[in-house]
Amino acid sequence: MTTKAYIPGYPRPQFVRKEWLALDGEWNFSFDDANSGEAEAWYAKFPQGVQITVPFTYETAASGIGIQEFHPNVWYERTLDLPAENAGKRAILHFQGVDYRAKCWVNGSYAGVHEGGYAAFSFDITPYVTFGAANRIVLKAEDSLDCTQPRGKQRWVADNFECFYVQTTGIWKSVWLECVSEARIDSVKMTPDVDRHMIRFDFRIAGLKAGQELMLDVLITLKGRQVKRFSLSADRDLVSIEADVWHEVGGPWKQSLWSPEAPNLYDVEFRLLRGQESVDHVYSYFGMRKISIENGQILLNNRPLYQRLILDQGYWQDSHLTPPSEQALIDDIGWIAEMGYNGLRKHMKIEDARFLYWCDVKGMLVWSEMPATYEFNDLAVQRFTREWLEIVPQQYNHPCIITWVPFNESWGIPAIAHDVRQQKFTEGIYHLTKAIDPSRPVVTNDGWEHTVSDILTLHDYVEAGEQFLAHYADKTSIVDNGVSFNNYKFAWAEGYAYKGQPVIISEFGGIAFQTVSGWGYGNQVKTEQDFLARFQAITAAIQATPFISGYCYTQVSDVQQEVNGLLTEDRKPKVPFDKIREINLG
Repeated sequence: MTTKAYIPGYPRPQFVRKEWLALDGEWNFSFDDANSGEAEAWYAKFPQGVQITVPFTYETAASGIGIQEFHPNVWYERTLDLPAENAGKRAILHFQGVDYRAKCWVNGSYAGVHEGGYAAFSFDITPYVTFGAANRIVLKAEDSLDCTQPRGKQRWVADNFECFYVQTTGIWKSVWLECVSEARIDSVKMTPDVDRHMIRFDFRIAGLKAGQELMLDVLITLKGRQVKRFSLSADRDLVSIEADVWHEVGGPWKQSLWSPEAPNLYDVEFRLLRGQESVDHVYSYFGMRKISIENGQILLNNRPLYQRLILDQGYWQDSHLTPPSEQALIDDIGWIAEMGYNGLRKHMKIEDARFLYWCDVKGMLVWSEMPATYEFNDLAVQRFTREWLEIVPQQYNHPCIITWVPFNESWGIPAIAHDVRQQKFTEGIYHLTKAIDPSRPVVTNDGWEHTVSDILTLHDYVEAGEQFLAHYADKTSIVDNGVSFNNYKFAWAEGYAYKGQPVIISEFGGIAFQTVSGWGYGNQVKTEQDFLARFQAITAAIQATPFISGYCYTQVSDVQQEVNGLLTEDRKPKVPFDKIREINLG
C-alpha cells in the first residue's frame, strides 16, 4: 500500500509534483586538493577527471571510485537539457544532501551556496539556464575534518576508531530538478489535532505579485473517498486554515488514526488557482496521530505506548550513508518490524526522505536525531543551530517521527554536567525546537546527563539481566542521581532534577559474536544459543522494570568495525528473526 501520488524513486515523497527530472547517475568528477578550482574557473572549463555515480560519495565502492582518503575539495559537472516548452517557468535545482558546503554554478554563473551536510536545499537557477538547450551544472563541495561542523559518525582522523567511520564528502543524496510556475506553493506545514479531529495547514506561497487573485483549493481523501474539499484566498505569502476531518469515510470512529498497528494516511492535494487555471498542483499526505506525556507515561493517541526501538545508523557496506536503493530502505524497515520492534532511533543521521515515507506507510515509529559536533565553541553553536532549524521543518510533516533528539551522549557538549554555557545551549535548542513543534517530545543529551528534557533516557550496556534488575530496583536512586548508571554516568546535569518524565533505556545490548576484528559491547558470544540467552535475559529485565516505558537495542546491522548488529553489514541475519521477535513481544 502506498499513498495516492507515490512515485518510485521520487526524492521528496511528502511534497510531490508529477513533473520532475532525476539527475542521479554519471557526473564528471575531480579532486581539488590545492583548492585552486575557483581561481582557475573550473566552473567555466571543467578539468579532465573521472566519472562518479551520484549520489554515492567518492569514498564508496558504489560511486565507482572507492578511495577512502580524505580530500577537502571535490567538484562535479554534468549537462542538463531543459525542454523548450518549460520556458517561462522557474527551474529549481534540488540537492537532498551535500556534505559539507556546496557552491553551485550554472553555465558559468554562480547560482548559490549552502552550508550543512544533512539538510536538503535548492537553488533557483532560472536566470542562468537556456530552455531548449543543454546547460552545464557545476558543483564544488568543500568538506573538512573540523569538529565544529555537525558530522555524526564521520571520523575526523585518518583511520576509523571506536564507533566512528569513513567520512562522507560531497553529494550523498539525490539531485533533481523541477520546473514550476512563478507563483507556487513553496511549503505546507501540516499539524494534526486528534482531540479536535482537525488538521491545520500553514501555507507558504512563493512568487505572489500585487493584484493577483489566487485561490488555494484543498482536497482531502481517505482510501480514495473524499473527506473534505475547501478553498481559501492566497492573498499573502503566509496563509493558514484548519479543516475538520470528522467524516463518515473514517468509519464508525469518524476519523482514522495513524499508529504502528494501523498506519492510516489521508491523501491531500493542493492546487493554486488563477481563475479556473491551475498554476501549481502538489500532492501530499498526513497522519492523524498524537504524541503526549501524562503521569510519567508516553501516550500515542491518548493510549500508553511501550516503545520497542532499535538503533539504526543507516550504513551500507558498499554505499556507506547513502542507501543503495529505495528497496534497501523498504527491506530494512520490514526486517525491523519482523523482529518485533515497533520503532527505531535513527542514530547520528538525517535519513533519506524516502525512508521516512516508508516508515509513515508501514507504521514504524522514528526518533529523529541530529548528527553531533565534537567541540563546543561559538562556531559550533552557530553551525549546529542553523542546520537543526532547517531539518526540523523539513521533517515536521512525517507522522512516523514521534521524538526529536538534538543531542546524544554529551557529544559536542562534553562538559554539560557542570558547564553552564553548554547547559544553556541545550536549553536553547530545546525551546527553539518546541517553538517550531510543541507537539513532539524533545530529548536533550540522550543517554547521559540531561538538562531540560521531556523523556529521561539512559544508555546502559550491562550484560547480565540479574545485574540490571538489581541496579534498577530502586527508581528513586536512578532518577534522582543517587547512583550512576552504565558504570559512571548520572541522569541529570548539575542544577537539574527529575520531574516525573517517562524513563526509556535508549541504548543497551550491542552483543557481538566472537571475531578477531571488530567490536561489540561487553564479552563476545560464541554461539547462537549464547547470544539468545544474553539477549533474552537483558531484554526481559528491562521489560520487567515497571517504571521503564521502553527500550532501544543496539543495533540493526554491523557498521564497518562495529560488529554488534542483528544483521551483518550486507544484511544477512545472525540469528532467526522469529526468535528475536518472540523475546521482544514477551
